[in-house]
Amino acid sequence: MNTDLIQSEISDGILTLRINRPDKKNALNMAMYQALADGLKSADSNDTVRVIMICGGEDCFTSGNDLTDFLSAPPTGPESPVMQFLMAISEARKPIVAAVNGLAVGVGVTMLLHCDLAYVGNGATFQMPFVNLGLCPEAGSTLLLPRIMGHQRAAELLLLGEVFTADKAYSLGIITKICPDKDVFATARNRALQLAVQPAAALRLAKDLLKRDYAPQLRETIVEEGKQFVARLKSPEAAEALQAFMQRRKPDFSKFS
Repeated sequence: MNTDLIQSEISDGILTLRINRPDKKNALNMAMYQALADGLKSADSNDTVRVIMICGGEDCFTSGNDLTDFLSAPPTGPESPVMQFLMAISEARKPIVAAVNGLAVGVGVTMLLHCDLAYVGNGATFQMPFVNLGLCPEAGSTLLLPRIMGHQRAAELLLLGEVFTADKAYSLGIITKICPDKDVFATARNRALQLAVQPAAALRLAKDLLKRDYAPQLRETIVEEGKQFVARLKSPEAAEALQAFMQRRKPDFSKFS
């Protein structure tokens, strides 16, 4: 780990990666992306780790990218911390369990698509505001969301970028189970403990087979989305959206076509 903002602990065969930046609503900067990527990659090569668990705080999973940090050092290729993280979580061989309370925005939602189990508090809210910011979806979401819920429902989430509830996330198949907010971490850890005592090789094989028919296409999609995302960061629409965000006003896209 190369930042205290991502806390790492191995216990009972579970590697827990906790996003810990409450003063910034757990917004992810480049050092945090790198720490998450390093943690995920190390888990695959560590025989003492049988399960990976990702969580945030009691009132926030993650509000997505730290925009100031993101704009000052935007991802430029496969070696960027963001792309390393996306590849690491999408190609992790060991089961990943997520515990989500409070806000889950942007990558806070799309990373859940790569988790095998996701337990969510009943007060959690979700949003993927990529288009709202003049950007494009990422993390393979343009492949995985239609696969999970169909084109129209995926389009509603991605094209409108509206906030949605835990109940809707469950009904659409994004998460595994809704729990009382206070029970989320304990529920997720109990499931992780159950996975940790399963036959490890059989578990890895089952996960691999579950993803076998779309894994190559997923990698290709993540790479293409990443290229388009970087290009969109330089677009007039993104400039207007991000300036409006900083100025706390509604963006005006009427002058762009």
